Amino acid sequence: MPPGPRLTHMTDQHDGPIDESCVLTDGPWTHRFVGANGSRFHVVEAGTGPMVLFLHGFPEFWWAWHEMLPAVADAGFRAVAVDLRGYGATDKPPRGYDGYTLAADVAGLIRALGERSATVVGTGAGGLLGWTAASFHPRLIRRLVVLGAPHPLRLRAGIFADPRGQFSAATPTLKFQLPRYEHLLTRDDAVRVEEMLRRWGGRRWVDSPSFAPYAARCREAMRIPQAAFCALEAYRWAFRSVLRLHGYRFVKLMQKPLVTPTLQLHGAEDVASLPRTAQGSGRYVLAPYEWRLLDGVGHFPHLEAPDVVLGEILRWAKS
Repeated sequence: MPPGPRLTHMTDQHDGPIDESCVLTDGPWTHRFVGANGSRFHVVEAGTGPMVLFLHGFPEFWWAWHEMLPAVADAGFRAVAVDLRGYGATDKPPRGYDGYTLAADVAGLIRALGERSATVVGTGAGGLLGWTAASFHPRLIRRLVVLGAPHPLRLRAGIFADPRGQFSAATPTLKFQLPRYEHLLTRDDAVRVEEMLRRWGGRRWVDSPSFAPYAARCREAMRIPQAAFCALEAYRWAFRSVLRLHGYRFVKLMQKPLVTPTLQLHGAEDVASLPRTAQGSGRYVLAPYEWRLLDGVGHFPHLEAPDVVLGEILRWAKS
């Protein structure tokens, strides 16, 4: 098959070139490249035992889990974080950012890593993907932990039915529909990435010393050529699909209740995915389900309350 069109990446004159090696940070883990669902994925793993697969959100990359990986490995698990399609050092094809393909990426990764099933932990956009993957590939996902992500149908309903609430909260991501918005996202060393992290994060974390270095890493990773375009494509598909047949089919398929035991953790201060939108996601789960609201936490519980989140992930993975 001939390669798809190459996507050019424009930066301001003062922005130096960035390449994928910026995400290959050394640590108590191993970097690998794995072929799955027709693409090459960058995965970072530590430990041995039952697999826990971590899916980052937007505007992040695998580094979202750099503190979680060694801790989960020490608890007797094989902890694996992935750069999702289009992010970090993973392939950046011009297509494949629809819900079906992204869910197939997760299923393909579990198999490619030699596992029959895994506990999947997803945050933000990665949490929405976790819901979808568990719905479409239930046999491969043993347990699900979702952070800061309503069930996709709850999010969709909230955007349409709650104009002052979830629709207003989603306005920054609705801008992603604008053509060439990726060039705005990467301008001035991708300062908009930091602005989003600051807007969506809880105040305690944003004001802490750990915020600036984390934001700097996310800004750098978003400036990898084509990464910003790819990151926005998933949001563009979600919006465009509302009016299309494959979007209608996606909604019908997502209505089937989950048979995967699901733990949902949500920040009480989350202004990106409102707690009232996320509450009620349990109606889509037939299996055991738990909901926990985290006080003083925004859209990034894995960074804002890492000890609480780690404890909950281990409890759920072991149960």
